Amino acid sequence: MNPTGFREYDARWILGSEINLLGLQALGLGLATYAHEIRARPSIVVGHDFRSYSQSVKQALTLGLMQGGMEVLDIGLALSPMAYFAQFALDAPCVAMVTASHNENGWTGVKMGAEPPLTFGPDEMSRLKAIVLNGDGVARPGGRLERIEDFREQYLDEVTAGVTLTRPLKVVVACGNGTAGAFAPEALRSMGAEVIEMDCDLDWAFPRYNPNPEDHAMLAQMSRRVQETGADLAVGFDGDGDRCGVVDDTGEAVFADKIGLMLARDLSTLHPNATFVVDVKSTGLYKTDPVLAEHGATTVYWKTGHSHIKRKVAEAKALAGFEKSGHFFFNAPIGRGYDDGIVAAGAVLSLLDRHPGKRLSQLKTALPKAFTSLTMSPHCADEAKYSVVEAVQKDYLALHAAGGEILGRKVTEVITVNGARVHLEDGSWVLVRASSNKPELVVVVESLRSEDDMRDLFHSEVKPRLARHDAVGAWNQEI
Repeated sequence: MNPTGFREYDARWILGSEINLLGLQALGLGLATYAHEIRARPSIVVGHDFRSYSQSVKQALTLGLMQGGMEVLDIGLALSPMAYFAQFALDAPCVAMVTASHNENGWTGVKMGAEPPLTFGPDEMSRLKAIVLNGDGVARPGGRLERIEDFREQYLDEVTAGVTLTRPLKVVVACGNGTAGAFAPEALRSMGAEVIEMDCDLDWAFPRYNPNPEDHAMLAQMSRRVQETGADLAVGFDGDGDRCGVVDDTGEAVFADKIGLMLARDLSTLHPNATFVVDVKSTGLYKTDPVLAEHGATTVYWKTGHSHIKRKVAEAKALAGFEKSGHFFFNAPIGRGYDDGIVAAGAVLSLLDRHPGKRLSQLKTALPKAFTSLTMSPHCADEAKYSVVEAVQKDYLALHAAGGEILGRKVTEVITVNGARVHLEDGSWVLVRASSNKPELVVVVESLRSEDDMRDLFHSEVKPRLARHDAVGAWNQEI
């Protein structure tokens, strides 16, 4: 078992070279031990995605869980949000979903949780890693396995119950041959959409592109199909169905932070004084949007990462949370607090249904203008990246305290929950944070003035500031 497989929010390895089935059994025993340690009731939902080896991985994991005294409820082939829903439907506090999401074939992994709707974050993963690698798993009596039949239908009923379209919408449903192909087309048809299937046959080799709605390859295919068919939009799902990407009626990709802003505008009219949570890479328009202000909405910027946003949505009792990578989180009455790509797609269809005279591109055009960079990542060793970010935080906090300016604009706020997100008086902002899974920094800039100003914020402010640190190396791309 390669120790690096324990990530911030889940575990992922290349099967064979980085972990074997005995290692996965040890992971199951460690997870059972951790569940007992935190006094969670020893009942756990398990499911698996459609990779050739995922069922074997799940069986090895299940042996370890049973060895550790867990009641294992096996829901079979599943999406990650289907497993999260099963925690509620089957009254099981714990979950272990075998999936490597959109990673290439050969990867395996497990998404875990012990307090629905939350999944493990850095603290839980750190403790689990210590139990497993130190051989501290404890065998207990009472382990058993129960296979849950026909749970797919119960899940589909859940995700489609709140959406009934009153006008025809033609939707391209793109699944990249991932597991979502077994669920999403049927779900959207049940909502009343005319579905055009795109790469919905399950194929673990991912022959056309990886099912990742952030990747250009998938978005380009979605765009092409919208233009060919005259569809109202395309929705794309990642390999385990917890993320959703959107392409509008013109064939242009609309990232999740902007889709989230459209949804927040609409939902704030139905739910005044609502709270929304967005990750620090998301557009600053939430802070300045007049529609949100008119309806008393509050926006909280929080740490990037689905586990962090999910936890903050629950803590803040937010109506919804949006992460730029395509994770959408909805509390009641729309969802149950966890990220579900099909629920997100249903929310977008409901948005269009409530605006019968509008196309998605028109709703996007109605947003205030913002000029946002791509995500840029200079190399910075894992051993150095956090100290560099800490130094940058101190610089910006000192600048703010002194009433300082950046390119002639006062610094009005420095958000330090995840790096340094620096807001300027005109609503523009810059972000520097450490990557959670690579030896890199993450840099994003956004201007509310112009594309040239956005480039100036990068070339005249962020890049030279980072160049003062010897540990910052070559950039993967620049604007």
